[in-house]
Amino acid sequence: MMQLDLAGIAVSAGSACSSGSLKTSHVLTAMGWSEDKAREVIRVSFGPGTRESDIQALLAEWRKLDERRRAA
Repeated sequence: MMQLDLAGIAVSAGSACSSGSLKTSHVLTAMGWSEDKAREVIRVSFGPGTRESDIQALLAEWRKLDERRRAA
């Protein structure tokens, strides 16, 4: 999340209804996700002002993060 934030991309680690909570999403655990996997989820929201370039920027940063993770 921090790396995306530094790139100017705002994401969240939890659902909108549990903002500020450290607990994992009850929805993800109800779907059978483990606590560990549920902690790895980020929420990406789109709105009327979201542009195609915003989505492309998110995807580009996500790819960079994945490349760094794989290299580690």
